[in-house]
Amino acid sequence: MKPRITVHPKYKIGEISTRLYSAFLEPIGNMVNGFMYNPKHPMSDEQGFRKDVIELLKSTKLPAVRLPGGNFVSAWQWKDSIGPQKDRKVHLDPAWYQYIPNNVGHDEYLQWAEKIGTSSIYTVNLGTGNLQDAMDCVEYSNHKGGSYWSDLRKKNGHENPYGIKTWCLGNEMDGHWQLGSWEKNPVGYGNLCHEASKAMKWIDPTIETVACGSSASFMDHYPEWEAKVMDQCYDTVDYLALHHYHSAKPGDILSLLGGSLYYEDFINTETAMLDYIQAKHRSPKKVNISFDEYGAFEREFKPLNPGYGPYNMARVHYQADPQRQYVLHDPDNMPVREFPGGDMIKLLSMTSVQLAMLRHADRVKISCMTGGLGALCANDHDHVWKSASHYAFLQLLEFAKGTSLQVIVDSPTFDMSGYAIDDTSQYTGKNNVNYIDSACAWDEKNEHLTVFVINRNLTEEYPLEIDIKAFEGYTKVTHYQMFSEDFDRKSTFEKPWDKPEINQNTEIKNGVAQTEVKPLSWNVITFEK
Repeated sequence: MKPRITVHPKYKIGEISTRLYSAFLEPIGNMVNGFMYNPKHPMSDEQGFRKDVIELLKSTKLPAVRLPGGNFVSAWQWKDSIGPQKDRKVHLDPAWYQYIPNNVGHDEYLQWAEKIGTSSIYTVNLGTGNLQDAMDCVEYSNHKGGSYWSDLRKKNGHENPYGIKTWCLGNEMDGHWQLGSWEKNPVGYGNLCHEASKAMKWIDPTIETVACGSSASFMDHYPEWEAKVMDQCYDTVDYLALHHYHSAKPGDILSLLGGSLYYEDFINTETAMLDYIQAKHRSPKKVNISFDEYGAFEREFKPLNPGYGPYNMARVHYQADPQRQYVLHDPDNMPVREFPGGDMIKLLSMTSVQLAMLRHADRVKISCMTGGLGALCANDHDHVWKSASHYAFLQLLEFAKGTSLQVIVDSPTFDMSGYAIDDTSQYTGKNNVNYIDSACAWDEKNEHLTVFVINRNLTEEYPLEIDIKAFEGYTKVTHYQMFSEDFDRKSTFEKPWDKPEINQNTEIKNGVAQTEVKPLSWNVITFEK
């Protein structure tokens, strides 16, 4: 069977948000200490930020970064992280068993984002924090002056407001691993979101807020928990946050790359829930989705422990580990936190999820990739370089603009067996999954059409037809491709990844492009008038 993709300008999904391809930053591993911040580095600036990292990230024009984010934020006291560094308080981070000296504090996070030319999506502490802390944070960050907190910002060296537009109301507040978890009280969390969103917008009416949904589709309370949350705060919040990390056993590449289908199931369910709450509230407002943590990677399976049922995962987090010690990290001596596999498996697992986001651009308006900063800026203690993921991410930033269009894919298929990674992360399996994975963006204003294609097949190169007959005059075609004969190849500073090459065999005739796609390859095929 010869694979074929068909796109048509009439079949629009929705407008593509400029923040659809953003990144997520949390002070875990070396992402802050070592990568972002290392005052001993030969290229550090006056604040201790690595200029080599700043310069490379700035060149990508990354639209947004969610920070400081993650489990860390549910105990972080931002007020103790501002002002002269010598006067800042050192706290414990119970989420990751680390000391937080606050060398990188509230202002540093936001100023670093300014330096790399991106917008901040800020997460407030609604775990151990309270409504007043959130209000004060907005006032400190966004009010022009004349109040205690805004004048304190000026005193601390930032005359103009930061102008943070998007505020996340806590992090994974349904999770039993979260400090101050609202797992057992979604109505209470929904009420808190309602009041926090209202109060924060009274401080700055230009902002938008994001309520937490289920931390994964595996949660026992999914999707009832977030339905109860949204029933309380639908009228005041703007987004529902979703998180998901897809995993497959090392070597099971088809299950890894087919995992985007589970993301789509998640999005479809939450979209239906949001529309139900909208109808229940008789509201003209449509709440959209912020998929502000996601990833896909190979992962060793843990043995199941039958008998504990839904409480097995909870037991891990309800108990304290007497052997565990708090660590004070040295930014100049941090190990690189790296997912397994070569560059191409990282690229394909990343882009497979990103194409799923593009196929749901009508409702997913923010998505922040965990590891997105590392994908754009591969690094070690001394250097930064461009990995394969850098180029693929950059192509999505460049070409995924305008309107997302439906793609009709006819291709050979495969079946994914169900599997369980641990007691909670269990996948039901999928049948008749296309080897050809695709999404499409149409920049109508600039007369530019892009079809993104992944060939999931491990061994077979496919001839491919792309039918764009309905796009009159789009006769110029360029096919960028990325693949590797050595699938385990890893890029380094000494041997960075090559730029995407041009497939010279691609041509278009009578509105149908003819080309071929390599096994386990990433393809960006653009059409212009």
